[in-house]
Amino acid sequence: MAFDYKKEYKEFYLPPAKPSIVNIPAMNFLAVQGKGDPNQEDGEYKTAMGLLYSIAFTIKMSKLGDRKIEGYFDYVVPPLEGFWWSKDGGPVDYDHKDDFRWISLIRLPDFVTQADFDWAIETATRKKKQDFSNVEFLPYEEGLCVQCMHLGSYDDEPATLANMEKCCIEQGYSLDISPKRFHHEIYLSDARKVVPERRKTVLCLPIKKV
Repeated sequence: MAFDYKKEYKEFYLPPAKPSIVNIPAMNFLAVQGKGDPNQEDGEYKTAMGLLYSIAFTIKMSKLGDRKIEGYFDYVVPPLEGFWWSKDGGPVDYDHKDDFRWISLIRLPDFVTQADFDWAIETATRKKKQDFSNVEFLPYEEGLCVQCMHLGSYDDEPATLANMEKCCIEQGYSLDISPKRFHHEIYLSDARKVVPERRKTVLCLPIKKV
């Protein structure tokens, strides 16, 4: 059976609806950085998703080709994630989505090295005759965060985020959003198939001890 990160690391992918404090370790990601409203048809965000999934599945399906990745095991491609901030570098402003700045992400298994990533970029470029130069290999250690499962529309996230901030303050922490630490979301629902009120999104905010 394929390894499923959502099931094996439930503390990160399936948190309760009540906010909790977590320490998220270093992980490697496929990443594409961009800006603008993610809902825009044919916008940067939708283009980024196509690039990410093309490389993610090139790596996953390497088992069928000549590339033998050391330590490879079969796995389910992890869900789409995103780091978000506003044009001025501060928290996201849901009333001005055109000013969003983001890094769209898909987690990589630990066995994937920079050399494996470079191979996947070269292979996808050759086979699909498409430019994948915007895709990056991104090591990232998130560290201390407050995390919560948000149920419902993305536009209703501010109420959940306010509850998360209240929780961390009550426990002696403060938010620590900066140019290097981001508002983080993990998308457990396919927005193309799931109505807004039934979507599940993991929300994660960086914090520090007061």
